[in-house]
Amino acid sequence: MKLLEINNIRKSFDDNLHVLKDISLSVNEGEVVSILGPSGSGKSTLLRCATMLETMDGGTLSYCGESAVTEVDGKSMYMPKSDLKRIQNYFGLVFQNFNLFPHYTVLKNITDAPIHVQKREKAEVTEEAMALLGQMGIEDKADCYPCQLSGGQQQRVAIARALAMNPKILFFDEPTSALDPELTSEILKVLRDLAARKMTMVIVTHEIDFARNVSDRVIFMDEGYIVEQGKPEDVIDNPKNDRVRAFLRKVKG
Repeated sequence: MKLLEINNIRKSFDDNLHVLKDISLSVNEGEVVSILGPSGSGKSTLLRCATMLETMDGGTLSYCGESAVTEVDGKSMYMPKSDLKRIQNYFGLVFQNFNLFPHYTVLKNITDAPIHVQKREKAEVTEEAMALLGQMGIEDKADCYPCQLSGGQQQRVAIARALAMNPKILFFDEPTSALDPELTSEILKVLRDLAARKMTMVIVTHEIDFARNVSDRVIFMDEGYIVEQGKPEDVIDNPKNDRVRAFLRKVKG
């Protein structure tokens, strides 16, 4: 089943900075898709358009067969707010800088949205949140505040918070870029565990080995285009595109 379908997305800033130039992408249930590419290639903007944090100029967007954005006369047209609110429940987004509420405890960070946005029972949500913290190996941190946690622990709370909404698909925007190497390995282990549980994920990352080992598909972006995509062993180990080859040579050292 197709969980996400993006067609011909275009996005510019200030009229002359064309960040996304006709991007099309679909993601199937249970699939892990990694997006690679140099800084400024449009990776994060693609994620922000897919999660409706940025408004697309052109193109269409749908989740689970439900249209969030259609196109009329070459311009993106968004569905009514009530429809978008429902569609937003299909996905979660984990940021590189955690974006936790500093004045909430870890437990409240995780339970607040399911209780107030999804109107679910507090006892049920709390039980699920504690189970997620256990899954992340930080159940003892439930009553702590974000400032009392390491970066790796904060990112695990952010992942638990996203999972607490029971999304169909999770987006990660460079989830390890704010972490040192030791903490990076902690987060990559969490992502591997989620992949093993068949969680559908789209991950913008610079971690080439991780992308090779965990992804079902790798997408390489450059200058607002998808220039190559396919199985990790093809795109990473045997790229056809010169730009991809040059980038991988550089990052592999």
